[in-house]
Amino acid sequence: MSAEDNMDKHDRSYLKNLSLKNPWHFIALGLGSGLCPKAPGTMGSLVVVPLCMVLLYLPVYITMMLCVLTLLVGTYAASVTEKDMGMHDNSAIVIDEFLGMFISVLFFPPLWYLALLAFVLFRVFDILKPFPIDYIDKRVKGGLGVMLDDVLAGLYALLAGHLIIRLVGLA
Repeated sequence: MSAEDNMDKHDRSYLKNLSLKNPWHFIALGLGSGLCPKAPGTMGSLVVVPLCMVLLYLPVYITMMLCVLTLLVGTYAASVTEKDMGMHDNSAIVIDEFLGMFISVLFFPPLWYLALLAFVLFRVFDILKPFPIDYIDKRVKGGLGVMLDDVLAGLYALLAGHLIIRLVGLA
């Protein structure tokens, strides 16, 4: 176990090394939403719910392109921000929640309220971290590690959402 493994992901003292004027920090911190003192991951996910509502009415390729762009830019922004903070995956880094939410609404029918279903499901999987999410969260380092566990949580939420939509008849 490395010294980094003993770091508290919620330790806010690491934020002193960041500035919202730095565009990479601003992106990694979810446009500032990750600075919320309580439940920054939930806040980061909540901030993009309105955008997800809009995405539901747009062609799916736009959401897919946004996912790819967020993965690429988010990975780099998280890497830069981690380096400047001096720790891996501080809870204030929430660009990964943005990506997870975008993935969660892929291929959903165009009904705005399904973005709320995606939010609930994504938060459940992001918090519980069922296998292999927990494995990736603990083993993959750097910006890619920050992003990948939320990619999987988003995929779990996407699958669960589609099952619920079919079984309950929400669409």
